[in-house]
Amino acid sequence: MEKRVKYPREACFIATYRCNAGCRMCGIWKKKADIPKEIKPEVLDKLPEGFDRINISGGEPSLRDDLPEIVEVLRSKSRKIDISTNGYITEKLVEAGRKFPDTAFRISLEGMQELNDDMRGLKGGFKKAMESVKALRSAGVKDIGLSIVISDKNKNDLLKLYRMAVEMDLDLSSSVIHNSFYFNKFDNKIENGESTVIEVRKFIEELLNSKRKNIRLRVKDWGRAFINYGIVRHIKGENRPIICGAARDFFFLDPYGDILACNGSDEPWVLGNIEDETFERIWSGEKAAEAREKVSRCLKKCWMVGSARPAMKAMPWIPVFWIIKNKIRLLTGRGIVQ
Repeated sequence: MEKRVKYPREACFIATYRCNAGCRMCGIWKKKADIPKEIKPEVLDKLPEGFDRINISGGEPSLRDDLPEIVEVLRSKSRKIDISTNGYITEKLVEAGRKFPDTAFRISLEGMQELNDDMRGLKGGFKKAMESVKALRSAGVKDIGLSIVISDKNKNDLLKLYRMAVEMDLDLSSSVIHNSFYFNKFDNKIENGESTVIEVRKFIEELLNSKRKNIRLRVKDWGRAFINYGIVRHIKGENRPIICGAARDFFFLDPYGDILACNGSDEPWVLGNIEDETFERIWSGEKAAEAREKVSRCLKKCWMVGSARPAMKAMPWIPVFWIIKNKIRLLTGRGIVQ
């Protein structure tokens, strides 16, 4: 008899591998997507209820014609739904936002206009993203933010983008380039590690000294500072600040129904397929146990928001202590910890 394993609190649904961008740091757009095999919204109803958060990503999720239906099913399963998007197909995003204004949207930018459009291979992408921010606000969406994938190519735009986000009263999340099956990339590398670390550390200090008028976003900035501390460690080749909880605290669901341990492995670590089995059977099954064993032996040291945030929730005393310690250090004229 299979042993019942505690259900995770977070999940990510990779709605499609299709993408209308051509990002340098991500090769998802080069994958051959099998559109007829993309699972329908009703299949998502097989997921259990009670999640804290479910992220909808891609590829580009707004390429799904049934995005509002996907949101409708998943919001019955989770306290919060957020959509990661490049913001290019404004009308599709607004359709979902107007129907479900409590959905959060995170619009990806790689820097200011010229650099963003070059790095994302999407002509006019920055302008379209800003149009989507404005249109989503007009549709009644309250939780809108930007996101950036940090590399040596855009490190000098990091603070510029953050200050723009502050001025616009937008959240800003950040990650760092990785290699994995999901990104369809294995040649990502930060060439100028030391100079990139310097810029990220400047960003961390600004986050810890956040002067935002919005208290909620100010507190989130402090949490983002810890996430960026993990990014610094990743760039330097050091271990994660908190151990990975893949296949325990969170999972990924791919467009074809496979439940995956994470999106950072070199090949997919599949627990089972939601079209073939119940979630309970998958989560407590032998393949899930095998995936957790692989996670426990994994040496990749990934640090992405999707794995960092659940880890911070699982061990909140670690980021809280780090934040308090480093805010005190800054107040007393010392820099943040290395």
